[in-house]
Amino acid sequence: MESGGERRHFERDVPIHAEPVLAHELKEGKAYFSVQFLDEDLLLPLVETLVFTGRGFDGDGLKVLYFQDISSYQLRIERDSPEADRATFYEQHEKDLKHIFEYERALDRLIDCSLRRRKRNR
Repeated sequence: MESGGERRHFERDVPIHAEPVLAHELKEGKAYFSVQFLDEDLLLPLVETLVFTGRGFDGDGLKVLYFQDISSYQLRIERDSPEADRATFYEQHEKDLKHIFEYERALDRLIDCSLRRRKRNR
């Protein structure tokens, strides 16, 4: 609901601990959100929208998950295309999937960050 040119916020329970997506839940072609922090106090978030593009194995036989930036994915730029230098592709080992979230869980991390920032500025 809006009043006086501002949106009212709504209350929600925000988990203390991060709840990243589980590897087996990833769906090809679906957007996910990378939420990482640039500082030890977790006050400077870096958020990026990524599309999950598939699974594979690295040279050591470890499971790898493939992601691509949303802009190049929407332009249908593929890893082996001549335009691939205009895209950002990520390979993430399954065991390191601690910063990839579905929308609501990413929002939880940002709300938690906002609460920490607010507390610090008092």
